[in-house]
Amino acid sequence: MWFKPVLLGVFAVSSILTGVMVYGVRRWETATEKLRTKLEAGRLPIGPKTYSEDELVGLPAPVQRYFRAVLTAGQPIIAAVHVEHTGTFNMSEAGEQWKPFTSTQRVITLRPGFLWDARIALMPGLTARVHDAYIAGEGILHAALFGLISLAKVRGTPEMAQGELMRFFAEAAWYPTALLPSQGVKWTAVDDHSAMASLTDGETVLTLLFRFDKDDLIESVRAENRGRAVAGSQIPTPWECRFSHYELRDGVRIPISGEVAWLLPSGPHWYFRGRITKVSYELAS
Repeated sequence: MWFKPVLLGVFAVSSILTGVMVYGVRRWETATEKLRTKLEAGRLPIGPKTYSEDELVGLPAPVQRYFRAVLTAGQPIIAAVHVEHTGTFNMSEAGEQWKPFTSTQRVITLRPGFLWDARIALMPGLTARVHDAYIAGEGILHAALFGLISLAKVRGTPEMAQGELMRFFAEAAWYPTALLPSQGVKWTAVDDHSAMASLTDGETVLTLLFRFDKDDLIESVRAENRGRAVAGSQIPTPWECRFSHYELRDGVRIPISGEVAWLLPSGPHWYFRGRITKVSYELAS
């Protein structure tokens, strides 16, 4: 019967593709575990281990109001975070090609570091895996189809280190004790609703602009120059994270929704929109 060879061919192709995908998943998970192990190995002791309002003395007024809005006296310092997200990611450098994603993220607050492990559905049956990370002072970006075929792979440059530390710093709205002076952050007044914050890790030094809303919560975080990948080059570009929908989680008030954009001359180019589906904290003890 003529259709039997066709069915056998389809079955063979399907079996090969399934095998490739299973191999890709295992290889990606192995790489993820290696990065996670290196992230955990870089942890440093935290001190002090609890938040005191004495730390607020001398800070800019909007920063003082922010900490009073999101923390309570005696709050243990956050040492590590597990976050799960869902949302959409814009795959186009200039247009609109939004694709759904899910992700998990591990954050260590000292030494600053994180590992974002994402799955982006490019189309039915076609998934890209992405590692975005800052580990032991190194910035890492690796995207691969099925976890096997590299779509982008950059690591080890000063620009990558700076850009990924910026992400860690901006996302501290999810782990706000990391923004305290005792954790190495220096604050400078700007006006009644914004302040500059500086952070140093190794040879990487950066300063971001934090803006606060009418409820004294972080509304946005902006960098004037973050490296944006354009045709294989890193172009310094203004960059901004915006946060919303604050909720109380384990005694800490954090934003559940966020979006990120490159601020281009033509206007904001949004490339990330996501929300937290799960968050858990490991506290200093």
